[in-house]
Amino acid sequence: MTRIDREQSAWLMVAGAALTVSVVAVVSLMAGPAHGQTASGRGGLVQPRGDITGSIQQQPQAPRQMRPAPRRMAQAAPPKEWSGEDGASGHPLMTADAIRRSAANFDRCVAGFWPEAHRRGVSQASFQRFTADLSPDLRIMDLMDSQPEFTKAVWDYLDILVTDARLARGREVLAQHAATFAAVEKAYGVDRYIIAAIWGIESNYSTQGGDRSVLNSTATLACIGRRQGYFKDEFLAALEILHHGDLTPQQLRGSWAGAFGATQFMPTAFKRFAVDFDRDGKRNVVDDVPDIIASTAAKFKKDNWQQGQTWGYEVEVPQGFNYLHADRAKSYTIGQWEQLGVRRAGGKPFPRNSDKAFLLAPAGADGPGFLMLGNFRSIMRYNPSEAYALAIGHFADRLRGGGPFLQEWPRQERVLSRTERLELQQLLAQRGFYRGEPDGNLGGETRNALRSFQASIGAPADGFASSGVLDRLRRR
Repeated sequence: MTRIDREQSAWLMVAGAALTVSVVAVVSLMAGPAHGQTASGRGGLVQPRGDITGSIQQQPQAPRQMRPAPRRMAQAAPPKEWSGEDGASGHPLMTADAIRRSAANFDRCVAGFWPEAHRRGVSQASFQRFTADLSPDLRIMDLMDSQPEFTKAVWDYLDILVTDARLARGREVLAQHAATFAAVEKAYGVDRYIIAAIWGIESNYSTQGGDRSVLNSTATLACIGRRQGYFKDEFLAALEILHHGDLTPQQLRGSWAGAFGATQFMPTAFKRFAVDFDRDGKRNVVDDVPDIIASTAAKFKKDNWQQGQTWGYEVEVPQGFNYLHADRAKSYTIGQWEQLGVRRAGGKPFPRNSDKAFLLAPAGADGPGFLMLGNFRSIMRYNPSEAYALAIGHFADRLRGGGPFLQEWPRQERVLSRTERLELQQLLAQRGFYRGEPDGNLGGETRNALRSFQASIGAPADGFASSGVLDRLRRR
């Protein structure tokens, strides 16, 4: 996937939990830069045990059992669950013929990873054992290239994720594991409520983590489709996890994209962040609560979580406000925002006027605004969607005892279909406001183009893709 920063619907590609997949379409409304957790890979704090460094003097031979041999996919018969159709992305590796050719070569492709696995410290016995029964899961190709026609509004997205039932369960988890949360908070300086929110939203507290073999899914994606380079690294990292014995194949199950565990780590993220917090000899982010909490905290610490600071504030934006200031690239101090007329919702004062923040207006001029501090960016490194990060921050505040947002969302607004979003981009391009390739995904470049068009007609330049602004474009 290219131009992730521009127009991705990132969460579909990256998050992968059953819960995540059910609400993924929303992200195209508020997509952000590359996902730190998945498609671009998380950064890392913790090195895996048993890593091998240095050069290999002699190229090892592939294990005999893994040498290519004709088998089930040689006849290019697609499994029943795959649609057998070209992918919606139009990528040459996502055509039906290309998928069939790659599937027929799957055994050779997997065997070809042996030298690199060996360099990473995976033994020949482990390679044979864990790859012997792999087979391509072509249903993943449909999931990888799905293009939902309709999306959800940000307020519907929040309604789905921040529910009374999930809040109640989250409070139970916080109470049940209070001592562990306290110990992790002391060790890493990361707010326990953020960790609990991630756990709740990513897997509904370990009840919806996905049931596909991570090794099989990443092998499929490493050999077939348009992201082979990225998923080769994930596949090899999954092999390392199994070889080191941190998890068993039965535990290493997750989403079609390879995310697994309570807080949905990709294999490379596991390598870099997973922590054996209870010192039982294994790093287990699947069903070991101390390791789950500490490993997630390690990720946030690396991503510059600021201890004692919130993620952001709901704010009231004055009428006539210049929404060209509402840009993630434009950070001002709280005092400067106040000079522009922005006030904290409910009349509360801001704790520190010197804090720097950017203004987010996810529903445009008719919805609430938010001043986002550095910790909001830390959440976005876990998942680059602004909607996701807003949901995590709000869920954490609710777990802490806070209430719902004070301002109303414009629930009367109709969300544009994908066909309408494509039309909007095409009309913006025709009028010289948009220089990207229309794809129906509304990211930062489209919002900037919308702002420029809105400013040209004297409307609030909030970048919100409403049916009204589409009608205005049609009439010009």
